[in-house]
Amino acid sequence: MRPLELPDTGLSDGQKVETTRFLALFSPHRGTLAIVLALIALGALTGVISPFLVREIVDVALPEGDVALLAWCAFGMIAVYVAGAIFTVLQSFLSTRVGQAIMHDLRVRVFAHLQRMGLPFFTSTRTGEIQSRIFNDIGAMQLVVTNVATQIVSASATILMSAIAMIAMDWRLFLFSLVTTPIASVLNRRVGKRRRALVKRRQEAAADLSAHIQESLSVSGILLSTTLGRSEPIIEAFENESRDLSRLEVESEMAGRWMQGLYSVLLWIIPALTYLIGGVLFIRGLGDLTIGTLVAFVAMQTTLFPQLNTLLRVATQVRASLALFTRVFEYLDLEVPIKEAEEAQTFPGGRARGHVSFEDVHFAYPGAERDTIAGVTFEVPRGTHTAIVGSTGSGKTTLGYLLSRLYDVSSGRVLIDGIDVRELTLDSLAGAVGVVTQETYLLHASIADNLRFVKPDASEADMVRACEMAQIHAHIEALPHGYNTIVGERGYRFSGGEKQRLAIARTILRDPPILFLDEATSALDTVTERAMGGALRSLSEGRATISIAHRLSTVRDADQILVVKAGRICERGTFDDLRAAGGEFSRLATGGRQA
Repeated sequence: MRPLELPDTGLSDGQKVETTRFLALFSPHRGTLAIVLALIALGALTGVISPFLVREIVDVALPEGDVALLAWCAFGMIAVYVAGAIFTVLQSFLSTRVGQAIMHDLRVRVFAHLQRMGLPFFTSTRTGEIQSRIFNDIGAMQLVVTNVATQIVSASATILMSAIAMIAMDWRLFLFSLVTTPIASVLNRRVGKRRRALVKRRQEAAADLSAHIQESLSVSGILLSTTLGRSEPIIEAFENESRDLSRLEVESEMAGRWMQGLYSVLLWIIPALTYLIGGVLFIRGLGDLTIGTLVAFVAMQTTLFPQLNTLLRVATQVRASLALFTRVFEYLDLEVPIKEAEEAQTFPGGRARGHVSFEDVHFAYPGAERDTIAGVTFEVPRGTHTAIVGSTGSGKTTLGYLLSRLYDVSSGRVLIDGIDVRELTLDSLAGAVGVVTQETYLLHASIADNLRFVKPDASEADMVRACEMAQIHAHIEALPHGYNTIVGERGYRFSGGEKQRLAIARTILRDPPILFLDEATSALDTVTERAMGGALRSLSEGRATISIAHRLSTVRDADQILVVKAGRICERGTFDDLRAAGGEFSRLATGGRQA
């Protein structure tokens, strides 16, 4: 398809690109839009028939006393109005359906794109900002897509039909009517520029308010504000942000209203002047202008000028709405950091055997001055347990991010069964590595739904078996609703240890060949952790297990322990060997900072 070339509309090159992308949203709905355009054309046609019937009544039916013609014209006008109403309802229904379909497609595109953006994007962007763009910005675009686009076409069609009819009636009066066109063009540009800037500021303010609500009214936010006694300052900050948004709403709504009001007055002055000019032409016999033509012409103006006013208002709204398109398209234009290779492969047989290798891996977070991981090399054969220890910020968790490909290595390779993780399909990699983190995330749903999130076809027996291994089944059975108990937002109805055990049960149910346990038992009491020790050892059988932990009980039985310091492996060996060596591991253990 040839790229759409926009005429000179006073828009900048960037705005023209945005407009072109906006128009491209309509491409999948060409058939329905063709019907809408046909209905709009028919509606515009019905709008210009009535003035000709009026002229026939004034010039012929009334002077000649032709009752039959008068009746035909009167009923003709009624039929025209009824047909116009039917056409308007039908085109409104179809255009609304197309608009909703476009909004649905756009919301899904943005959501799907953000799903692929990976961890870096979400660690640097507020959740409230994301929600605002998906709901507020796209929601505001809905008005433009559903109503404004059809209003522009409808107004344009009516103006075109009316112009043709007015030329046919009297070209001299038509030329006089065009005096409003340059005024409308100037006003449109001035008001549109002002409203575009205001809309951008308004949406930014709405995003800030949305982020404030999301952060303050979450469970974590309420706990924070209540325990620190900061409720009043938070309310005051919300009040100030809400007041700013209200002010911007008023400014945006009123921008250019005085100009548009003056233009509206001008549009109603023109018909009066038309009567004056047309009356002079008729009285002096200049041309073949009749009284019926003059009355019909002014009636046509009453149809044309409101449409011109509508076009002015809507065009201004579209120019202002380009700020919304910009904000939405900014997200769609974000480059996905973790991409699947063009010829990505799956594991032979469809399942990984579970052999992990890090080969001279280097990694630095975006914008960091030094590497977080520097020259790390180690292997975790299938059926073995490797523990990683080190002080806070040494890079332990980052190794899990690289294994799960939440980030890509700067250099070196991370391999599973000899295959670089960057060469695997994302689904294959996700199915191979099971991650349980210290901060457990649970959906606001039932326990069963949380477990089945990783395995939708899991039977009740499968869930019970997984929960028994995770030492959580007895607690669930004691709940009034058992596995149908709603866990609450982010699982806040459960303790930290209970959430961790549910997360472990979820991973057991998933049955991945590789486990990465990032302080997965940090919230468990000593008795429960001891009881789970055997379960975790059983779970690790036949898998490659990598664990990060602060407790000796977790790393004591590891086949190898890697001590990480400043992104490098400074020691490796068994628990007893490292303890006897008196090096970094021994210092961490003795100091109580690790293990």
